[in-house]
Amino acid sequence: MPIITVVALSAGLLAATAPTAHAAAGAALPFTSVEAESATTTGTRIGPDHTQGTLASEASGRQAVQLAPGRRVEFTVPRAANAVNVAYSVPDGQSGTLNVYVNGTRLAKMLPVTSKYSYIDTSWIPGAKTHHFFDNARLLLGQNVQAGDKVAFEAAGAQVTVDVADFEQVAAAAGQPAGSVSVTSKGADPTGNGDSTQAFRDAISAAQGGVVWIPPGDYRLTSALSGVQNVTLQGAGSWHSVVHSSRFIDQSGSSGGVHIKDFAVIGEVTERVDSHPDNFVNGSLGHGSSVSGMWLQHLKVGLWLTGDNDNLVVENNRLLDMTADGLNLNGNARGVRVRNNFLRNQGDDALAMWSLYAPDTNSSFENNTISQPNLANGIAIYGGNDIAVKNNLVSDTNALGSGIAISNQKFLDPFSPLAGTITVDGNTLVRTGAMNPNWNHPMGALRVDSYDSAINATVNITNTTITDSPYSAFEFVSGGGQGYPVRNVTVDGATVRNTGTVVVQAEAQGAAGFRDVTATGVGAAGVYNCPYPANSGTFALTDGGGNSGWSTTWSDCSTWPQPGQGNPDPDPNRNLAKGRPATATGSQDVYTPGKAVDGDANSYWESTNNAFPQAWTVDLGSVETVRRLVLKLPPSSAWGARTQTLTVLGSTDNTTYTTVVGAQGYRFDPATGNTATVSLPGGAVLRYLRLSVSANTGWPAGQFSEVEAYPTS
Repeated sequence: MPIITVVALSAGLLAATAPTAHAAAGAALPFTSVEAESATTTGTRIGPDHTQGTLASEASGRQAVQLAPGRRVEFTVPRAANAVNVAYSVPDGQSGTLNVYVNGTRLAKMLPVTSKYSYIDTSWIPGAKTHHFFDNARLLLGQNVQAGDKVAFEAAGAQVTVDVADFEQVAAAAGQPAGSVSVTSKGADPTGNGDSTQAFRDAISAAQGGVVWIPPGDYRLTSALSGVQNVTLQGAGSWHSVVHSSRFIDQSGSSGGVHIKDFAVIGEVTERVDSHPDNFVNGSLGHGSSVSGMWLQHLKVGLWLTGDNDNLVVENNRLLDMTADGLNLNGNARGVRVRNNFLRNQGDDALAMWSLYAPDTNSSFENNTISQPNLANGIAIYGGNDIAVKNNLVSDTNALGSGIAISNQKFLDPFSPLAGTITVDGNTLVRTGAMNPNWNHPMGALRVDSYDSAINATVNITNTTITDSPYSAFEFVSGGGQGYPVRNVTVDGATVRNTGTVVVQAEAQGAAGFRDVTATGVGAAGVYNCPYPANSGTFALTDGGGNSGWSTTWSDCSTWPQPGQGNPDPDPNRNLAKGRPATATGSQDVYTPGKAVDGDANSYWESTNNAFPQAWTVDLGSVETVRRLVLKLPPSSAWGARTQTLTVLGSTDNTTYTTVVGAQGYRFDPATGNTATVSLPGGAVLRYLRLSVSANTGWPAGQFSEVEAYPTS
């Protein structure tokens, strides 16, 4: 059955994107999400907002619903369900509850909400602000609801901002596998009151080559497990078997064959301390291992993987509310597959490969759905050989990050830069890219970054969809400021919709080829091509054919395009009137209105004689701010000095005119060039410029050889 991917659109509604000839992006999920801003509410909708440090900027779709106590938001259930997970935020230092109603009837169960795991400060990270405003809370409803039923949440005890609700049909708890060793048989306490650490260790020791069974219940572990190898740890389902531990496995090596599946590990990590191994897995599981069907929450990192993890498979998991990365392959990963996972509200890169000490090789991130990484990137590849990033759906990145980053940023040595072929295929990026306060300019939805060394690998970016990026779609940059080149990049087959500034943001020397890249709704210009440092080299864009909608180039490398700004005037000192259509109330013989904007000071317009007042009008083509006029007569001395009395008027629609400068006399003298300058106070905003001439001491008509209009004073 084809996957249907559900994403939040800019209006806060949901849309299902069915696959075309190419595989659909994102994970096949067991739940359906509904945005709060698309629900019925007595609260207040906030957003959209992309500003770092604001609550709405971290919300899915950059919008949410704020509920004062007693206010509610009511969702229409999209599918059969018996459980719900709610992404929410409460003010720092506060806690409360959400009362839950099904079809108008209040349930006895309430959903506790707290700021305990939110408002993370990482002052040692340049450009970071307080972040991680949202959290997630889940509830088994105790009854089944059907599509079309109503489920409402009412704030109690605190203001609650509701972002999104995930509705799910949770299966009954699975039974114990035959021959498995239950942790309760070794003394584990399923009530969560006792410390079950030793019971888990004893069960693992007894079950070598077999299965450790974690029955339904809550289990508390007070220290990490180690020496885990050649064993399966299995629960009754991630809603039923719950382990409370902030450090589940911490080991530097393993002989492998570790399989972890079908339970939850929920920690108590409330801050980010990088020297603490507050992770679900810290280190190695060994070759041929797997992690599947897990619910991981309130940890620093889901999986921080070092050492031997060859051929590891991480699939069908949920990673929520980490204070740092969701998963990081921290060097030496070979043949690792990370696929069909859902990640929300990570505090750093959601998925990362970092080739420290040894390269990550022949590994991939495929068909993952990533939402709201609130610091850094959705997916980041820092070095490595023959890496693939395929069919992922990334949405709503916030500060210091792109949807996908392909980078040679090393952080530490020894580092292995990108090598071989880097495949970036079939990914969909929605509202990704962000302002980087360290650079004071934006990061694109998809970034290729020669940060610490040149990009020499072959980078193939294919079949990409980029929607509603607040800034650029594709960025090529040397983020360390050294101007290392970006080479060997091909962008083949891309659809870009409603990008805020440009399609291509080229800030490094190098080259990339583009084929079948189509863009609509481009905010400023097609291309920003300004490599840094200045004079470091050029960036060549090769047109492979089939490109459309982004042919223009941003003209001023001294300024950054702003979302929706449009391309700046290529020459701020240009004459806005030159060559534009001109009309007049009357003309004498061959001295027609167009002679006053033809760029030739020896030709001129002359109005009907002896018929004052006479008016001359030029259409500038668009609404402009005009600050100065230069009026000319032919420079020949045969034209004696004269004074013309005129009024300057302006209009935006050629119907209603207002006076810009009242009637005044202007002196024209061949001894001083036969010109007169008219200053327009404060700048006149107009499209149609009209000069009404009421007197001329040298001839009974209005006369101009050139009327020049300038945006500068």
